[in-house]
Amino acid sequence: MDFEKYGRFILNETADLLAIDSPSGLTAKAADHVMARFEALGYQPERTRKDGVICCLGGEGEGLLLEAHMDTLGGMVHEIKANGRLRITPIGGLRAENVETENCRVVTKFDGEIEGTAQLCNASVHVNGKYGDTPRTFDTIEIVLDEPVKTADEVRKLGIRTGDYVCFEPRTRITSNGYIKSRFLDDKLSVGILLGFAKMLKDEQIVPERKIYVHVTSFEEVGHGGSASVPADVTEAISVDMGCVGEGLACDERMVSICAKDSGGPYHYDVVRGLIAAAEKMGAPYAVDIYPHYGSDVEATLRAGYDLRHGLIGSGVYASHGYERSHVEGALATLKVLTGYVTR
Repeated sequence: MDFEKYGRFILNETADLLAIDSPSGLTAKAADHVMARFEALGYQPERTRKDGVICCLGGEGEGLLLEAHMDTLGGMVHEIKANGRLRITPIGGLRAENVETENCRVVTKFDGEIEGTAQLCNASVHVNGKYGDTPRTFDTIEIVLDEPVKTADEVRKLGIRTGDYVCFEPRTRITSNGYIKSRFLDDKLSVGILLGFAKMLKDEQIVPERKIYVHVTSFEEVGHGGSASVPADVTEAISVDMGCVGEGLACDERMVSICAKDSGGPYHYDVVRGLIAAAEKMGAPYAVDIYPHYGSDVEATLRAGYDLRHGLIGSGVYASHGYERSHVEGALATLKVLTGYVTR
């Protein structure tokens, strides 16, 4: 099978989804897009009450659920400060150091979007003699609005309220040699991979040896994305999320990572064995790693009480929760493992 032709499709789908702001809780537009993309491929997706998307890809027998999430990190207005700047609270694991100088949009509840930038308080180096000594926290980083406002009342007149979302620019770039760089590859790259998987099953007329469902979840970054909406015939679930790249790990951006254990504990032994066997059968470059600071959708599924076998794989992603980088070869390695796993 010519897997290479699906690489560009996956990266294009990923880039289109990255262009849609979707911090946890503000995912309706992203869900609309994902629904439309599955429909365009000839499937019949369904919307969950939490704005997730569930789609059956065909097959018969025991159900296998593939989970990926479209929600991302972001911010929320915590305080409108007296000087017209905004203090924000993070959504998910957003780090203040990683958004400093980043452009953003404040999504008001009734009055549209207003642009701004995340800056250190007193951000001019020529003025602030302690610029380099200041810890970067959400008390020292503020949103400077691109509006002529200098008081809290002037900000409120723009329609900005406590609880409004702050969405950060993804800055997506795809290089000529196959790298994709962007905020929020975690986990929109995996959504792109699952769309590529769905397209491949249709194009190649592959009938999986078990019934396959996809659940694109909407609250993973805050811990409960995969905690509901599991079809009744599912006996196994696999999170397709980012693979970690960093010191002490074997994975890189051109590989698929198979997680043996993360902060929630070990993944199911037989599933990990099966994923390794699928990688070797398909000739996919892979690594088996342990992630010390990680949790996944499928762990939320188990904690919700579902009696399932579980696993976790994903394309290698460097600089997680920052300005992330992966490669088309890692995406294709993930696609190959999925294919090998459902056609054994």
